[in-house]
Amino acid sequence: MLFNSISFAIFLPIVFILYWFVVKGNLRFQNILLLASSYFFYACWDYRFMFLLVFSTLLDYFTGIKIYETTNQRSKLFWLWLSVGINIGFLGIFKYYNFFANSFTDGLSLLGFNANFSSLQVILPVGISFYTFHGLSYVIDLYKNRIKPERNFIDYSLFVSFFPLLVAGPIERATHLLPQILKKREFNYSKAVDGLRQILWGVFKKVVIADNCAAYANTIFNNSEHYSGSTLVLGALFFTIQIYCDFSGYSDIALGTSRLFGIDLLRNFAFPYFSRDIAEFWRRWHISLSSWFKDYLYIPLGGSKGGIWIKIRNILIIFLVSGFWHGANWTFIVWGLLNALYIIPSIIFNTNRNNLDIVAKGKYLPTIKEFLSICLTFSLTVFAWIFFRATSIKNAFSYISGIFSCSLFTIPQGIGIRKSIILLIILFFIIEWLGREQQYAIASFGKKWYKPLRWGFYYLIILSILHFTGKEQQFIYFQF
Repeated sequence: MLFNSISFAIFLPIVFILYWFVVKGNLRFQNILLLASSYFFYACWDYRFMFLLVFSTLLDYFTGIKIYETTNQRSKLFWLWLSVGINIGFLGIFKYYNFFANSFTDGLSLLGFNANFSSLQVILPVGISFYTFHGLSYVIDLYKNRIKPERNFIDYSLFVSFFPLLVAGPIERATHLLPQILKKREFNYSKAVDGLRQILWGVFKKVVIADNCAAYANTIFNNSEHYSGSTLVLGALFFTIQIYCDFSGYSDIALGTSRLFGIDLLRNFAFPYFSRDIAEFWRRWHISLSSWFKDYLYIPLGGSKGGIWIKIRNILIIFLVSGFWHGANWTFIVWGLLNALYIIPSIIFNTNRNNLDIVAKGKYLPTIKEFLSICLTFSLTVFAWIFFRATSIKNAFSYISGIFSCSLFTIPQGIGIRKSIILLIILFFIIEWLGREQQYAIASFGKKWYKPLRWGFYYLIILSILHFTGKEQQFIYFQF
């Protein structure tokens, strides 16, 4: 069930009405309803993988209690590694087995040995990377004595599988989400309206911007050998816009939907393309994943403490793991390595926390220095996204070599870009810039306008969504 589908447009109001009008005031039944709705939502993808979700939930629920109740440190460590090992094992089998098998076979063939490891003919269970990380953070926090175990299985299960975040995040923490699940929730009209506004903006990002950019990006990347360097640059730009609007659009819908039920999820994006350096970009892009790796991998490795080589080692590990988390392909690993190389100089010279504030805060325009810094950071990001989008390392280098040719200085041709799409992209970035100090672009946009004008703006967004609505397009991060 896609967020941008008719089925979800029917599903959400039904759950909302049952939640606030049928089981209103009864926290236990509200949580049961949300859990049942979440399992139904997931089963709509492929009911055969429900057992993985339920098994992972049961595993972390019981091992979490054992970790808390056991006083012996060795036993605590045993239960922790049992949970971590099984969870990572499932993730490895479904997501990485074929990658390792094929890579090992290729490596042996280069050494002159013939080997043939059979591949697993399985599909990747949707959302497995996300709900696995939910459970891992829970048992690790228990082991570190940061939280106490949740003994109500319904409430814990809802924490793991709450439907707005189940498929593609944000990756939640028990310290943030569980207290909200356990607390009685009252309907808040302003909060619900704000949630609907964020849903609207998320759907606009996905349907109007991301899906249209995807059409051009796919055409260019899939036929890159036939296009000029300037057109290939345009393809990289289209994908850069696509992946941001696609994933942040999903996050906006998830956060807005959650707010309809009185629950606040972790923010996942904070206008990353307006970043002035790569360190700032990674504080603003996929925030829940970046902070997860920081808390559960980077800091345990020593973080930024120790000598310069320790810092470089930790940065390389964190970005290589981040790249590998995104997919079982060498392209993602190179993408992670490239971002590590981008950020290492700021770690060495201790400039990685120079830009903690919002760019040009309280102003309409950035300074020339800020503008140039944004352009440089954006350009580096666009270049790295080529590896993320490419189907192979060979394809990525072929694409890049095509860019750096004499045809780079020609006018892009052969893809028939509609002027209306270009105009919408420009307007989109203007609105994003004007709303960069808010939680999402239109959180306060037009609030001081005359009411008919403000509603006219919302209706224009709705009409543009209806105009561009066609075949339902899956979100990019569903494959991760």
